[in-house]
Parts: sequence; structure tokens; C-alpha cells
Amino acid sequence: MESTIREQLEEQETRTLSPFACLSSRSRGRLFGDEDPCRLRTAFQRDRDRIIHSKTFRRLKHKTQVFLAPAGDHYRTRLTHVLEVSQIARTMAVCLRLNEYLTEAIALGHDLGHTPFGHAGEFSLNLLHPKGFKHYRQSLRIVDFLENDGRGLNLTWEVRNGILKHSKGYGEILPDDTTELAATLEGQLVRVADIMAYVNHDMDDALRADMLKNEDLPRHLRDVLGDRSSQRINAMVGDLVTTTIAKGDGRLHLSERMNDTITDLRAFLYDNVYRNCKVHNEFEKAQRVIRDLYGFFLEHEFPEDGANSCCRLRNPVQSVEEEQTRHRQVCDFIAGMTDRYALTLYSQIFMPKPWSVL
Repeated sequence: MESTIREQLEEQETRTLSPFACLSSRSRGRLFGDEDPCRLRTAFQRDRDRIIHSKTFRRLKHKTQVFLAPAGDHYRTRLTHVLEVSQIARTMAVCLRLNEYLTEAIALGHDLGHTPFGHAGEFSLNLLHPKGFKHYRQSLRIVDFLENDGRGLNLTWEVRNGILKHSKGYGEILPDDTTELAATLEGQLVRVADIMAYVNHDMDDALRADMLKNEDLPRHLRDVLGDRSSQRINAMVGDLVTTTIAKGDGRLHLSERMNDTITDLRAFLYDNVYRNCKVHNEFEKAQRVIRDLYGFFLEHEFPEDGANSCCRLRNPVQSVEEEQTRHRQVCDFIAGMTDRYALTLYSQIFMPKPWSVL
């Protein structure tokens, strides 16, 4: 029997990829059991396509990266962030002969669970929801249960694992404790590409907003990374690729100098951009929006036809289980909002309207 294009692609992976790569043909399978294989695409290609065609992915274009609901056309949003992460991660995957399709799927799906208003929204929901809130867990919840009218996207184990393990917060980029890392090198690449992308594009956006000047960046960082975004990305990517190949032990590596440089750049951005009073003051306002919406929808029904509909009072909670369920529903609803939808809904509910006789 003639082999399918998918089978030819899987055979090509076996012949050409690194021994440390994750092969599509050896996936651990999907969350809800096996599906009939596609004749054209590998399992990880299908996952990538399901993510790109999801409603949650499209909403990322109106979610904050650093600057809340940016008015300028050239500032990054959460969507452009994941695209830049994908590009950087795929470049490294190709150089290391890892699975580019798996890397791309994880990169495109890693931030699906981000809230409106970026980390300000995440911080607020973490305080409001009784069981806390983390965007990477919400990303997994979206692809497992919330997307596709509650059926989820039924992704492979490897993509789901990479999404769950991508976040590092203020922690080490590549910790020695492997339990903090994705099970695949492709998933670990996305973790590193994430920080490479955001320290560079957030620096670029801060320069565009006149919050920083190039000379504000400490001299020792410019000596290692250069003065332009393209130079910085090239330096970081080149260091990881060459250091990892030189080690050849099946793990990702940055040189000590580059690891310290990226860590110092991140700290510089926290002190001078993320905690800048202009950004911080707007984040405090955004947190108030999230808090007020959350409290309101614990007591009222969700709008039926968008922000212009009235929200009815709902029946009072009768049990602890109902209360927990309601918190989960409200958290999912608010986490899925775009910046502009949250602001429109807030205005519709809480701002007074001019009185008129109809």
C-alpha cells in the first residue's frame, strides 16, 4: 500500500532529526483517546492548526503585553508576542535538529490563558479565585475543556506538557531541577524563547514609548548583546545553539555569561519598565476593573449578547459546590476577555449613562 504524506513526513523525521528530538510518530497520544490520523499532517502539525484556528488564539490580538490597550499600531500585543516566541523557538529547533512542528505548536499555545491587562489581570484573579490563578494552568484548561464549545482541542500530551511547563516567572531560565522543565527539549526551547522574546520586544516598546533610551541599558549588557533588537536576539539564539551543540548531552545550555546577561536584562526591565510608575499606575486601575467585574458576576448572570445587554440577577447560591462552580465560571469568563471588551463591559455596568426620555 502506498504510504501517505504524513507517513513520509514521519519517516523523514526519523532519518533527519536529532536523537534527542521528539518524533511525531512516538507521541504519547491525545487527552481524549486516539483519533484517525490525518493523511497529510503529523500529529503536532494538527495541534498547531487547531490552536491557530481557535477563538482564544484570535482574541490574543487585543490582550496586553506590557502597555494596556495600546493606542499605537506598533506596540506588541499578546498575539505578536507568541508569534515572536514561535519564530525564535523554531529557529533554534531547526539549528538543533529538533521537531519544529512540536516547537511551533507549544509556542503558539503557551499564552492562551493570559488575562486581559496582562500580569495585572493575572495578579487580580489569583487573589480573587479561592484556588488561585496561573495563566499557564488556564492555557491548559482552555485547550483541554473550554475551547470548541466545551469539547477542547484534544491536543497531544507533548504539546499540553510544553504549555503547562513554559512559565518561569522570575525564576531560573534553565534550572537544574528537571521537574520544573517540559519533558521534551522542544518544550524547553519555548521556555527559553519566551524570555528571549519578551526582554527584547519589551525593551523595544519601552524605547518607542520614550520610557528608555539605548544608553540607559547598562554597558556590560550592551557589550554582550549589542545595541539593536536584532543583535540582541542573534546573540542569545547563537549562544544557546552553539553551547548546546558543544555540550551534546541531550539538554539545553546557555553559557554562564549569556545566562547572567539575560537575567540582568530581565531585572533591568522589571526595575525600569514593568514597575515604572506610568505602567504601574495603569495596572492598578486595571486591577480595579477586574475586581469589580468579578464581584459583579458572582451575583449576576453573564451578558447574553455582548457588552450591550443587561445582566440579570441570578438565583442565590445554595451550596458550597455551587459557590465553587460559580467562582470557576466567573474566572473563566473574565480570563477570556480582551482588554477592550473588559473596559467596554465595565463602562456599561458601572458608569452612569445620560438620562433621556424615550
